Amino acid sequence: MIEFETNSKNVKTGQTFVAIKGHTVDGHDYINSAIENGATKVVGEEDIECSVPYIKVDSSKEYLKEQLVENYSKEFDDMKLIGVTGTNGKTTTCYLTYQFLNELGYKTAYIGTIGFYYDDVKRELPNTTPEQLTLYKLIMEAKEHGCKYVVMEVSSHSLEEERIAGLHFDTCAFTNFTQDHLDFHKTMDNYLNAKLKIFNYLKDNGTMIVNNDDSYASNFIKGNTITFGYKEDSNVVIKDAKFTALGTNIKFEKDNKLLEVNTNLTSRFNVYNYLTCFLILSSLGIKDEDIINITKDIKPPKGRCELIKAGKGVAVIDYAHTPDAVEKVINSFNEIKENRVITVIGCGGDRDPLKRPIMGDIACKLSDHVIFTNDNPRTEDPKNIMNDITKDLKYDNFEIIFDRVEAIFKGIDMMEDNDILLILGKGHEDYQILGKEKIHYDDHETVQKWIDNN
Repeated sequence: MIEFETNSKNVKTGQTFVAIKGHTVDGHDYINSAIENGATKVVGEEDIECSVPYIKVDSSKEYLKEQLVENYSKEFDDMKLIGVTGTNGKTTTCYLTYQFLNELGYKTAYIGTIGFYYDDVKRELPNTTPEQLTLYKLIMEAKEHGCKYVVMEVSSHSLEEERIAGLHFDTCAFTNFTQDHLDFHKTMDNYLNAKLKIFNYLKDNGTMIVNNDDSYASNFIKGNTITFGYKEDSNVVIKDAKFTALGTNIKFEKDNKLLEVNTNLTSRFNVYNYLTCFLILSSLGIKDEDIINITKDIKPPKGRCELIKAGKGVAVIDYAHTPDAVEKVINSFNEIKENRVITVIGCGGDRDPLKRPIMGDIACKLSDHVIFTNDNPRTEDPKNIMNDITKDLKYDNFEIIFDRVEAIFKGIDMMEDNDILLILGKGHEDYQILGKEKIHYDDHETVQKWIDNN
């Protein structure tokens, strides 16, 4: 057990409670509660008298970081840690890698957007990359249950806030870089510099996997790097990719050999996700033929290009919620469509408003019809969000239906033979945030409800 705790409710007898001032909650207000639950020492930033030994520090967060790195990071030295960063593709790449390693007999845990997974354990997480203490607890739990590998998504927030301090990755991967999270980073340069901090955590003999087709790839090519892409100067060159609604055939050249594989993944961007995963596995010493042989057993994660036969066509549920991801998803299904592509999409409230008109423009330009709807409006007025999305649109192939269930039902109802309905933005999420309240909501359940009713 880790000695330290920051949530008074989780304190166990003998632990040290570290009082941290957060954005909305101040841990100093919960010191007495922590002591009642068994804390035998308290660390904080204020002059406080309490019934157990108290240490005053300049920064509780910095104190905790140093203690975790000094006392616990070495516990992970005998594990293989894999970190994937980039704007889009982290979840699919990590989840594929997690499945592959387990299928190949390497007991592995996954940490990322869709939760914390190992064996039969599946737990939701509050962040793509949790706070440092939570992260250490998860890796420790995985180790105690026999996991030798941990594959995790590394967000720009976590790199900027040093949540992964003390971790050392055997392999890292860069998927791509496009606009997102500017509400936090303010500028694209800040966002890029945060991503580049992943090199601070890559072992000296570690491998970096880089999508060479991304316009920012050169920033990530340092030291022991394996590049891949359609570009001929890549270490691994994509020669061909053929797409259907059910999967993709990929041909690529690696070590002067032409390899071919059939995957259960659809769309062009999943070629990149698959090959990122393939090269992560290869960097860990796994043979190419072993990876290819079990590819047929590997599935995409929930809410990532998830296909459901509905109405007269096919509904596709995907988490795409950035301009780049939305463009790639719609373009991918335009490549394989037999009739129309209809898109249901929205933008989150209290988040980067600059991307809203960009996403509105992309959706209308690339789709035959668009239905704009709510997607976690949070404390913002949905009408304001919708105004941002639609105010400068030069297209008239859209309508607005604020209620997401009604919007999806309308999308399915209007499908003609062989139409594709893209339902974008929420993917695996099973909630809608209205005001400050999280209510249960799931795009998959909504499509299923339409099917049940019809």
